[in-house]
Amino acid sequence: MDSTRRNVALLAACQALLLTNSATLIAINGLAGLALAPTRALATLPVTCWVAGGALATMLASLHMKRVGRQRGLMAGTLWGVVGALICAGAVWMQSFWLLCFGALVFGVYNAYGQYYRFAAADVASADFKSTAISLVLAGGLVGGILGPTTSRFTVDLLAPRFTGAYLALIGFALATMLLLRFIRIPAPDAKMQAAPGRPLREIAAQPKFIVAVLSGAIGYGVMNFLMTSTPIAMGVCGHPYGEAAFVISSHVIGMFAPSFFTGGLIRRLGVLPVMFAGALLNFAGIGVALSGISVAQFWGALVLVGVGWNFLYTGGTTLLTGTYRPEEMAKAQGANDQVIFIVMLVSSLASGATVTAAGWERVNLYALPMVAVVAGAIVWFAFKERAGKVAA
Repeated sequence: MDSTRRNVALLAACQALLLTNSATLIAINGLAGLALAPTRALATLPVTCWVAGGALATMLASLHMKRVGRQRGLMAGTLWGVVGALICAGAVWMQSFWLLCFGALVFGVYNAYGQYYRFAAADVASADFKSTAISLVLAGGLVGGILGPTTSRFTVDLLAPRFTGAYLALIGFALATMLLLRFIRIPAPDAKMQAAPGRPLREIAAQPKFIVAVLSGAIGYGVMNFLMTSTPIAMGVCGHPYGEAAFVISSHVIGMFAPSFFTGGLIRRLGVLPVMFAGALLNFAGIGVALSGISVAQFWGALVLVGVGWNFLYTGGTTLLTGTYRPEEMAKAQGANDQVIFIVMLVSSLASGATVTAAGWERVNLYALPMVAVVAGAIVWFAFKERAGKVAA
């Protein structure tokens, strides 16, 4: 247990540094894109490219870690972050929009590897500690929610052209992550597990539990990303200064990760499905607040509620997913789950920029409502299906 808690603490610290970089990118990528893009509709394309990098790499990252082990794979992943940050800084210096998009794409590979910190925690935890281990690692993002936007405030104008210093600061966080990963002790995969093919992915993916777990993570992430990506642009259009937008994004990221200190306990006490359903309800509430007005307080309230809703859906979905595969199937099941999440994020981030610039903030929120309804309906459907199965048994 001491070894498990040590690994979980180190993984939480790596999550904190990963989210510091992610929160910084979220805060500046849309604005840097807006400054460099040939048309306003492409303003969030660098964010989309960041997500696309993760979507392209996530399955390969999972299979890579099955072959070389979690520690070596995760350390290799941080190198992509260093290279991506350098390219983004160079793009801003050269005033090249398309190079900025390429740099964000490369940086996205680091994000793909980093998404497996939560699964690494589940790998080393006992069955009764698994949801708590996942939740505590995600709680590391709380530090990122504070440190990322704060860092961007101090570095966004540190070097000319604007945003150069903010991108260069990301390199230090990636290198610190690499250092921490050296101290993690996760058993290497044994040869038998590496060689065993397990069930076909289509058979794993056909399980109702797998479907609901993936929907929860993917739609929870998609709605959150759809609203979050457009927020800095929407606030700018509404006349709010960058500092207020950074504050809202910072509060949103805190809302995403602060609940992780108790989400695992809630799942153990109430069950995973009620917590996931509560996450869907919080998303509905956040959208309602967003539709009520455009003051800073309303942007803040909406983004915080959506952040907490994401936490319940994502932590619950991850916990539910760990019960759908055998050890030898772990890489492809986890990879498929994160592949779907990244694809939904990719679509949502691209649609976000086009929607907020062409149709406005209100339309962004109205488009999010059906997506939340789908995941809420899926959770209710599975709850009834599970209850019927227990009665039948």
